[in-house]
Amino acid sequence: MFISIFDLFKIGVGPSSSHTMGPMLAAERFFDRPSVKAAASIKATFYGSLAFTGKGHESDKAVMRGLSSFDGDINIIFDYDSDPLPAHPNGMTFIALDNSGSIILERTYYSIGGGFVLSEDEINSHDKGLDNEEDFSCFPYPFKNAEQMLEMGENSGRSIADMSKANELVKYSSKELQGGIDEIWSVMNKCIERGLSAKGALPGNLDIQRRAANIKQQLDGENVPNPHICNEWLSLYAMAVNEENASGGEIVTAPTNGAAGVIPAVLRYYLDFIVGASKDNISVFLLSAAAIGGIIKNNASISGAEVGCQGEVGSASAMAAAGLCAVMGGSNAQIENAAEIALEHHLGMTCDPVAGLVQVPCIERNGLGAVKAVTACSLALRGTGEHFISLDSCIETMRQTGVDMHARYKETSRGGLAINVAVNIIEC
Repeated sequence: MFISIFDLFKIGVGPSSSHTMGPMLAAERFFDRPSVKAAASIKATFYGSLAFTGKGHESDKAVMRGLSSFDGDINIIFDYDSDPLPAHPNGMTFIALDNSGSIILERTYYSIGGGFVLSEDEINSHDKGLDNEEDFSCFPYPFKNAEQMLEMGENSGRSIADMSKANELVKYSSKELQGGIDEIWSVMNKCIERGLSAKGALPGNLDIQRRAANIKQQLDGENVPNPHICNEWLSLYAMAVNEENASGGEIVTAPTNGAAGVIPAVLRYYLDFIVGASKDNISVFLLSAAAIGGIIKNNASISGAEVGCQGEVGSASAMAAAGLCAVMGGSNAQIENAAEIALEHHLGMTCDPVAGLVQVPCIERNGLGAVKAVTACSLALRGTGEHFISLDSCIETMRQTGVDMHARYKETSRGGLAINVAVNIIEC
């Protein structure tokens, strides 16, 4: 198994990787088929979580962008069915119709989190375990889980980042890899800076005001000793990113849009507050984080609609903890321990966005996820790497918890804070 850093960290737009980027990419795939070019109209049906919170996440507008290259007038009809398709909660069907209303082509796609999109055939093959191991035989370190990752690291004497880099170099040159990583961090950091300066209300009917700029102004103006200052900046960086995401700004899935603030915040915290921090370690941080994210995605999920927010902010926190531990000199075992600690203390977290918007509790939740990541790293570095619960056990627990979790708590805005805070303003 190997998932590239460029698949986990995609450059896109807010507010949601699964509900905005996914439908856009699915529409692009559908429209890329030659027969669809002759369509007079297209019917797009959203199912399950996409039906419940699609409007709040601008899924319809995303489909329009995905079909924007159509040369001529075309009528797009949207329909919403709250019953999920059997393969995944985020399903959508596109039907191309001719002038007489006859079907030209019908295809179903699934947005499985983090901007990943699978067709019906692809997701059925994936669910049946038909992914051929030989497809990954070209990679020198195709670890499927944390146990294999640690074993390969011990046998090779390589760090997690070095193994990830070796895998990437099968497909990319050193220049391409470093250039791509530099671009990922540049977009992340620019997103932080935009979020720290922008003011005003976020889109939607909640009238949520941006807070990052105001908090930054307060922190900049304080001259008294503040023992919590690092945590305040850490949370601020994460909130700045997710306010940008909520506004539809340019974002990096890390591993999702809803959790996009955690990893940039922890990396910026490292660069700004850790004595001896080096920009040369940005690639080590992100490659280490991507290795953990790939393991989580392979063995559980990064989709809030599938396992709740434990799969989004929980995964991001684990990835960030691993990245920070790596650049702080942690061993492979300590890095795995840091990721486990961070993920363990997000287990059971629901995805219950108020009004179907990636704002409450999502923005603050990223700040707390970043704080947990730093704490997890600190605890792991104080130990030897030996610990009671393995990362693999924790990931499996997250998967099982997601299976048991009621659908109302998985990005449908039909439970939790979404109904107890604002019953009369659900925008879905």
